[in-house]
Amino acid sequence: MNKRTRVLNALDRLPVDRPPVGFWFHFPEEKGMGQACIDAHLEYYNEVDVDFAKIMCDGYFSYPISIEAKKASDWYQLKPLGREHPFIREQIERIKGVKAGLKEDMCVYYNILAPFSSLRNGTSDELIMKHLKEDPDAVLHALDVIAEDNASIAELAITEGGCDGVYLNVQGGEKDRFTYEEYQKWISPSDLKVINHANQYSDYNILHCCGWAGIPNRLENWKNYPAKAVNWAIYIEGIGLKEGQEFFGGRAVLGGFDNRKDSLIVNGSKEEIKAFAKNLPQECPKGLLVGADCTLPIHLMDRERISWVVEAMKELAE
Repeated sequence: MNKRTRVLNALDRLPVDRPPVGFWFHFPEEKGMGQACIDAHLEYYNEVDVDFAKIMCDGYFSYPISIEAKKASDWYQLKPLGREHPFIREQIERIKGVKAGLKEDMCVYYNILAPFSSLRNGTSDELIMKHLKEDPDAVLHALDVIAEDNASIAELAITEGGCDGVYLNVQGGEKDRFTYEEYQKWISPSDLKVINHANQYSDYNILHCCGWAGIPNRLENWKNYPAKAVNWAIYIEGIGLKEGQEFFGGRAVLGGFDNRKDSLIVNGSKEEIKAFAKNLPQECPKGLLVGADCTLPIHLMDRERISWVVEAMKELAE
């Protein structure tokens, strides 16, 4: 079974010879933009034998805010960048460059931030939370504008860049930030605008419920988001693969490994990592893609550790 078939079958919860494997990480600042970033992706994906590629949006985490929002009502002035803006076009060119340079035919995904994250990164968490309290409708306008641009990135990543889908990174669901009702009212509309638009162009989009803050999220915020597979922070949420798959309605799941600096994949022996990997399909026998809770701290570990996980999965298929 080739890599593409293995990944698509896993996403469709069909039989596979072994679970596919995918890990990723942020590249150093000097490799974070332009051709250097494309080359860094290709060096990794052409040398480490994972089954699918996720292209990072490093350098584009901060949405370029075109207005000065001193008070909440200023957000009503925000307008979409448009598809020809360098912020969008440069990301599509990155995707095309990586896609063209891959030596093997594998599924390719592009990392897209949810609008709430794009807005906070383009300003500050403190400012947006303050403005939400002052005039939530104004911030909702800004989120809708950014959702239009992020939806365009998703569409172009698939239709022009050749991605098989997008990996939508949703954040802000920490239990101490919003109630469930607040999240559904203020944040979900822009999340759903992006994922629903992406779903018009691919049936294989992945939802990443990010545990970036180290604080458990209200996973129910995202339970019914329409994605083919779900990736969440197992070791922060305290919800394993089997339980999580059931929680998310039986969909395919991505994960298994803790990505933090004190985790097994960073510090464990080859034997420990392989043994742990081989146990994952027993916990989740159908619809499993082996990966991590989030990006790996590659500056703390050798890439060979990723190969040990692939090696373990290959041994299961022998």
